[in-house]
Amino acid sequence: MIGCYKTTLENDRYVTREIDAPEAGCWINVDTPTVEERDWLQSELGILPEFVRSALDDEESSHVDFDDDTGQVLIIVDCPFVEDASEAEDPDIVQYDTHPLSLIFLPETDLLVTVSLRDNEIINMFAEGRMRRMNTNQRTRMFLLMLLRISQRYIVYLRNIDRQFNRIESQLRSSMENEELIKMLGFEKSLVYFTTSLKADESTLAKVNSGRFIRLYEEDRDLIDDVFIELRQAMEMCAIYTNILDSTTDTFSSVINNNLNRTMRTLTIITVVLAMPTIIFSFYGMNTDVLPFKDTWLWPGAFALLVSLLVALFFSKSKWFK
Repeated sequence: MIGCYKTTLENDRYVTREIDAPEAGCWINVDTPTVEERDWLQSELGILPEFVRSALDDEESSHVDFDDDTGQVLIIVDCPFVEDASEAEDPDIVQYDTHPLSLIFLPETDLLVTVSLRDNEIINMFAEGRMRRMNTNQRTRMFLLMLLRISQRYIVYLRNIDRQFNRIESQLRSSMENEELIKMLGFEKSLVYFTTSLKADESTLAKVNSGRFIRLYEEDRDLIDDVFIELRQAMEMCAIYTNILDSTTDTFSSVINNNLNRTMRTLTIITVVLAMPTIIFSFYGMNTDVLPFKDTWLWPGAFALLVSLLVALFFSKSKWFK
């Protein structure tokens, strides 16, 4: 789907509206493009084929590309998103991943093009006019505002991961189930995706901040600093939550191993106690006449019971049960 948006001055205030066709100073958003829309990006807008291929690669990492001949700039940043909840076993547990968002600056036509392979809630905020200080004529500022919202969305999702983790941890304290442990592994996977993407986004912003690829304005410096702060806060939260998750997982793993050792120790003691009567009665199962009380089972049975009780008493007084 292709949408074109233009900010104009109406009654002393800037208003962004959707327009029918691209024009200078507008923003073009391409969401989950079809084959025809991919061809349109190259034929109508003149975007370089290699830039289109990179924008349509779901595995593309965050980076900046610049073409010396045309002056076109491709900036790819990683956005967080919620995985499909319908595929999850527990709808209350939300898993996260990242996907690339491509921004292409076209200096010849003064256009900003965004390409997303998935429905992007942050882009929808801009398209629906729910974003303040938005002006399609200020392409650099729009890019920084998008990156600011992306970094803030990371923080929101990280806090949600922390809340879910606390809920699973309380469940693990009452019962050690494999399902809860697998959910914790899902949180760890989400944190790994976030950590990798945040580092790449910070590196991309540092390249943009150098001013070699897109023109920066003095009034955008404060906005760049805000984006850096949000990205670094998200990275610190990722590091803290990852350390907490690792330490908690190791602790519960030790608890599970300790419980297993206690169970095996108890079973071993029970086996030893039950082996005493078996040993005694095995003697009376042999074909011999030299054993005492061979004509009655009363005394051998009483002796076997006494030995079992003594062995059980010994283990109960020893450190095995402590």
